[in-house]
Amino acid sequence: MSRVHDMGGRFGDGPVSPDPQGIPQLGENWQQRALALTLATGALGQWNIDMSRRAREGLAPADYARFTYFEKWIAGLADLLVETGVLSRDDLRGDGGDSPHALADRVLKAADVAGVLARGGPADRPGGPVPVFVPGQAVRTRHPADSRLVEGGHTRLPGYAAGALGYVLRCHGTHVLPDSNAHGLGEAPEPLYAVRFKATELWAQTEHPGDEVILDLWQSYLEPA
Repeated sequence: MSRVHDMGGRFGDGPVSPDPQGIPQLGENWQQRALALTLATGALGQWNIDMSRRAREGLAPADYARFTYFEKWIAGLADLLVETGVLSRDDLRGDGGDSPHALADRVLKAADVAGVLARGGPADRPGGPVPVFVPGQAVRTRHPADSRLVEGGHTRLPGYAAGALGYVLRCHGTHVLPDSNAHGLGEAPEPLYAVRFKATELWAQTEHPGDEVILDLWQSYLEPA
């Protein structure tokens, strides 16, 4: 299915103007609060990073198109809080009760933020399926670029790469499969590969035909070419 967030190579969305710092600026107070809320609620342990991505992708297309970066964060977070039962819609409206929350003891203190960020959330896992592709091997991505686990569900295979011919550069080891993890179906770790594609394989019109694109793709996204 077409997803509003899957914008790579799509015409009509205007030029890409990356921020010189590499990330959206946190100049306004509400933007700083949006980041703080996302970190603090994530520390409650009620969802994972793939569920967060899925929540933002699941916004109404009209809202996704008009929201700024951190507005998408806040909107996705509000949906997650209600979906997981951490808060109710009444709570979000300010009409909830004042009793202590059951997760209050998991609050992320300001002094602990730097350590939490430094630890990160590694997604590599031991064991799992044996890699079936080797460096240099020709592979083709599945088509269409949909989730095979949940109809219309989350996947990290971009639409512009569906059905494309590429070549394996390396295997990164075994990593959590987002398609499963985003829907609470378990981590289902799979081998993850760096795959090289010619720009002309991905887009009919390319500004620099000699360019290449490298994508990290899970084993279930690929088949031998």
